[in-house]
Amino acid sequence: MRDTAPPTTDARHPARWEDLDRLRRTSPMCDAVLDEVDGRHIRSGDHWLVDFASCNYLGFDRDPEIIAAIEPAVRRWGTHPSWSRLLGSPRLYVDIEERLAALLGAPDTLLLPTATLIHASVIPVLAGQGHVFVEAAAHRTVYDGCLAAKGKGATLHRFRADLPGELETLLSRLPPGPPALVCLDGVNSMSGNIPDLPALAAICRGGNATLYVDDAHGFGVVGERAPSESCPYGARGNSVVRHTGETYDGIVLVGGFSKAYSSLLAFLALPTRLKNRLKVDAGPYLYSGPSPTASLATALAGLEVNERRGDAVRAGLYRKTVRVLDHLRELGLPTLNTDRLPIVEVPLGGGADIDAVAAYLWERGIYVTLAAYPLVPRDQVGFRVQITALNSDADIDQLNDALTGLSERFALTDGR
Repeated sequence: MRDTAPPTTDARHPARWEDLDRLRRTSPMCDAVLDEVDGRHIRSGDHWLVDFASCNYLGFDRDPEIIAAIEPAVRRWGTHPSWSRLLGSPRLYVDIEERLAALLGAPDTLLLPTATLIHASVIPVLAGQGHVFVEAAAHRTVYDGCLAAKGKGATLHRFRADLPGELETLLSRLPPGPPALVCLDGVNSMSGNIPDLPALAAICRGGNATLYVDDAHGFGVVGERAPSESCPYGARGNSVVRHTGETYDGIVLVGGFSKAYSSLLAFLALPTRLKNRLKVDAGPYLYSGPSPTASLATALAGLEVNERRGDAVRAGLYRKTVRVLDHLRELGLPTLNTDRLPIVEVPLGGGADIDAVAAYLWERGIYVTLAAYPLVPRDQVGFRVQITALNSDADIDQLNDALTGLSERFALTDGR
């Protein structure tokens, strides 16, 4: 039985977190313990659900060829080569960095354990004592990295990606000095949309600023456009930079293997001179324990699988995503998703309904990501559906049936 005692509000537990803490204690959809996984079906206790909360977009977490790469690597390198990267890196790192740079069309790449660690350590290095701009809807970990930069002497500003003129004006007002740093999401983690990267990159190049792009949700899903592409996501899954036809001139790209590639690993695409600087200036390279061997092995195997059959996987992912988005449109339900990527946010007209909505989905065997206050503003409370290549057509049918039922019972619109 779940603890239903009222939360304690004190200096360590601000009142703004009460809603989330109550949801954590009362909803089975929050802070759940999962006892079994079978493809995209998960069991919590004796209750089976279809998983639409996973970010394993390409289904590489269950790919037999990728799984088979783990044991040989572990036998060669052990489970965890526990040097900091400054001391030594297994050859796997070099192989991944070289292959990744070729895939991205980037001058160089640097592997570190997670995107969160990258933001926390690299943003302050790049910002220095200068000016750092964070996009209003950027991921919380990007924002936290900018706050860390502010704590080390940078001046923090906010801007909106959908108002590029605002950023241009802000940059034009800066006094002469070192380059500014402009931070934003590639594929947005809530809306699933892509910013006008070429416009923002042009503004940054004209305004003496480096553009820092977190494409954690785009890498592996979107890629370069080509006449032969199998779906509108583009080809090769080589990031939002290539998808929008941009170059790496003045752009630092951050991506992660933890979503589409299902591995605990992240990277920066950057000039070699900056890579060498970060090797002596970024904490995770100097001090952090590295990614486990299994993650390195599956990342390398995933890059191979992506080259051979990734585009076919993405085409299936697109088709399933469109089925969900088209069904929401038929129901007259809003979603911020306009670029048809597999992140579908469903807002709740009444944010107070989130507990009841979660309970309804749970009973219907649907597992989603809850977007509760204060993780999102009160007027954006809702839930997020993530479609992956391993979700079957029957899974999509079950989700769409549940969405129909929700639309008949709850206010799933806030007028946006």
